[in-house]
Amino acid sequence: MKALVKEKEGESYSYTTVPVEEPQHGEVLIKVDCVSICGSDIALYKWDNVARLIATVPFIPGHECAGTVVKCGPDTNIALGTKVGVENHFFCGDCFQCHFEDGAICSNMGQYGHGKKTQQGGCSEYSIVPVKYLYSLTRNLDAEQIAMLEPLGVAHNAIEKLGVKDKEVLVIGCGPVGLMAQASAKALGAKKVIAVDIDDKKLRLATKLGADVVVNSINQDLKEFIMKHTNGVGMDCVCECSGASSMVNSSFSLLRKGGHIGLVGLPKQPLHVENVLQDIVFKALTLKTVHGRLIFHTWKETELLVADGKIDVKAIISHRFPMSQFEEAFKVLMSGQACKIVLDPTQ
Repeated sequence: MKALVKEKEGESYSYTTVPVEEPQHGEVLIKVDCVSICGSDIALYKWDNVARLIATVPFIPGHECAGTVVKCGPDTNIALGTKVGVENHFFCGDCFQCHFEDGAICSNMGQYGHGKKTQQGGCSEYSIVPVKYLYSLTRNLDAEQIAMLEPLGVAHNAIEKLGVKDKEVLVIGCGPVGLMAQASAKALGAKKVIAVDIDDKKLRLATKLGADVVVNSINQDLKEFIMKHTNGVGMDCVCECSGASSMVNSSFSLLRKGGHIGLVGLPKQPLHVENVLQDIVFKALTLKTVHGRLIFHTWKETELLVADGKIDVKAIISHRFPMSQFEEAFKVLMSGQACKIVLDPTQ
């Protein structure tokens, strides 16, 4: 079969032929129907500092994927033809976190598509996955929608933790996860959603996905805008998805007393909050962070939201490429021209 393989450290993936393996006890072989490119896949491609932290070579990249079960290992109870998503956090099931139903932060976690405890990944025609990490679809979603449930789950988890019902929510950063965060906020009953970015094209998409107000923070002083909008009180909730250190640093000042902030974006520079006492301590803020989804609660919730038409994940897909043209796909994504790119492993 054809697959992308990260064979060595350094800036590269190889499009090559690898054998189709046989599923063992507790495993299944899935035909990969679709895989989308995550920002972490770019880090792995470049082999930057983030990649060195999260990955081990060699491996097949790709963790946002949809598949169909085509073969089962011994004593594996799942029907052939089942449509599945892959939970890429390979939890151990035995550690303290796993016992308290928080497998996404498992102490012994492997990671599908990153070379951690498995060399398998979604950028391949077929993939071996332990059945306990598969989410079996209960509603009729297409392959692209299924693949997008993984990143949607990160956004939904963050928004659910913030408790946004009847609240005014500020989402900073309109990349794929930020857009899905604002869509999740609307779906979960937020009274008003304000989306912030520096790209007018992304802000237009934010409006399409339901943002009530959009702000270009290059053209408008964000704190001034928020304070005017809230009569000097500040926002109920902030979901920071940009990862820009300057935005993370200033996010706390945009909240009202008793407000809630969720950090989702990955800062590439150290953080420095100038007014810790005034902007954090004396406000009695609640800080939430996320790492993946609540397994498998988030999968169930997001599947229903997409199936019922409450979140249009396909609106975020800007480009589609055959997997054989991965170099062009990564070039387009790294140039900033794309929002979300999906690959077809069969081509």
